[in-house]
Amino acid sequence: MMKRFISLAGFLALSGCIGSQADDRLDPLPRELEIAAPAGTVVLQDEVDQVLVGDRLMDAGQHDLALRAYYRAAAERGIDAEVLTSIGAANLALGRIGQAERQFREAIEIDESFVPAINNLGVVLMEQGEYGEARRIFERAFALDSGSSDAIRDNLRLSIARMEDSVYGERNNQEGLGLIRRGGGVFELRRDP
Repeated sequence: MMKRFISLAGFLALSGCIGSQADDRLDPLPRELEIAAPAGTVVLQDEVDQVLVGDRLMDAGQHDLALRAYYRAAAERGIDAEVLTSIGAANLALGRIGQAERQFREAIEIDESFVPAINNLGVVLMEQGEYGEARRIFERAFALDSGSSDAIRDNLRLSIARMEDSVYGERNNQEGLGLIRRGGGVFELRRDP
């Protein structure tokens, strides 16, 4: 897969150079004059979905490159809840919690029912020790998801436990919290025993 990505980048760079010199008035080649690609060449029919590229880079642990892919997606298709959530997830993975929180909140402003953004906002709030607000956010995500996601249910349980611990003073530390990426820009809280 990496070879295809590099080939695509080279192809796009080359086509950008050629396209800048081409005359807009020229028509494309007639069908009979087109030259077929050599055997074994991957011919791209559609443009590459940069969100998908970013998701794969996130899975590979390449968070900086994933962030760039998400920015390309924003440039190509515009800012929507999915793109903003993906950008926020990459920033969260890079430790930029404040930026991630802003992006998740903006994604929710765009689409109030986009569950991944709501869940990820809850994760960020948990990381910041805002257990009460995180609980309300997870409850909202759980309701919108109709309780079908185990990750959201687990996040809700953990936020309730953390909120009760902070209220009653039994355990008021952040030790043992961590993030697990579940795919599609969704994170789940992990608690070490």
